[in-house]
Amino acid sequence: MKFRSDPAAVRGSIAPLVTPFTADGALDTDSLRALVRWQRASGSHGVSIGGSTGEPGAQKLAERVEALKVVAEETADELPFLPGTGTATLAETLELTGAAADLGADIALVITPYYSRPTQEGLFQWYSTVAKEFPDLPIVVYNVPSRTAVDIAPETVLRLRLAHDNIVGIKETTKDFEHFSHVLHLCGRDFLMWSGIELLCLPLLAIGGRGFVSALANLAPAAVARMYELYESGDREAAIDLHYRLHPLVELLFVETNPAPAKHVLADLGVIASGYVRPPLIPPTEAGLARIAALRAKAADLLVPPGVPA
Repeated sequence: MKFRSDPAAVRGSIAPLVTPFTADGALDTDSLRALVRWQRASGSHGVSIGGSTGEPGAQKLAERVEALKVVAEETADELPFLPGTGTATLAETLELTGAAADLGADIALVITPYYSRPTQEGLFQWYSTVAKEFPDLPIVVYNVPSRTAVDIAPETVLRLRLAHDNIVGIKETTKDFEHFSHVLHLCGRDFLMWSGIELLCLPLLAIGGRGFVSALANLAPAAVARMYELYESGDREAAIDLHYRLHPLVELLFVETNPAPAKHVLADLGVIASGYVRPPLIPPTEAGLARIAALRAKAADLLVPPGVPA
């Protein structure tokens, strides 16, 4: 809650955590605590849980709330906490957002409702309902059309910003980079924007973005945070160099459906106890594992930085 009154202070690399499960599929709170501690030690500028990388659709609402509690306790109001609180239904979205608010979340990332493919007016009313229910909680629209089958229009984002003071930004997880620019042009450069597309994280900073919520921070948290810091300090060439050095790990993330490859590597590193993913996801196939190993070898030095225990 420390950052809730000043969401603009939340910048840099916000790590969207995987949700660790035990080998038999139960929520693994011990591994989740270890994962948050590893992020803190690695220099991430904030943490999130409950986004696409966290397998929210495969969890009961009570499990998602339990994960929120663990992360809230581990961040201890010292690290910005930006949980994903959206679901496919309005009632559950309100319940989960309320739980996040009560636990001290600084900002709620609310995904566009998936599967139903609402109109732009439907999206406006959906977000308006959430914003009105929690007027003191900053809300960030989470746009990820590849997962939800709906793309929120820049004009709708502008309507929401003008209608609700607590709708403060957007997480853009679309490869349409023009969308990023149109939103900032309409809403103003003080509108907070984070990239959820790994290879657009660094480019976003050049047009006024505040940082990134990138799944890559699960594997290379120190390097992703460092890329932001280098850019902001004016060492653009070093930031660009790191961007390209991270390419193999970006490719690794999507060898098969995210987050299965990332969880496999995290378990192998000993950061989490198991790489289990819940159905309908499956662990990486034999061919996938071979490809993951080859890509990992290309950027192994960026996975666990010296001096940071896994």
